[in-house]
Amino acid sequence: MSVLSELKVGNSAVLVALNLPDSVQNHLMHMGFVPNSLVTALRRAPAGDPTVYGVGGMEIALRHETADSISIRALDVKDYPASAPSKSPKRAVVELAEARR
Repeated sequence: MSVLSELKVGNSAVLVALNLPDSVQNHLMHMGFVPNSLVTALRRAPAGDPTVYGVGGMEIALRHETADSISIRALDVKDYPASAPSKSPKRAVVELAEARR
């Protein structure tokens, strides 16, 4: 397990937990940051902060300090769509990301 701030641009992971004050946590959860959702690092500001993340079809910019408090895990075979066995793992992850947008 790692934290969202460590996710490289273009990579995806599964959100595990938000370790934030209730008000911030509730706000993010209303925007799709819920456990087991797919989150993708889309782009980073030129100075490195904030980073734009895609989750549930939304794009949300988070500061590094906030993303440091969000636990993620790497994508696993169980996160692939049902049709994944006939596809390469990389293609299955891309399709999963597209389906969840």
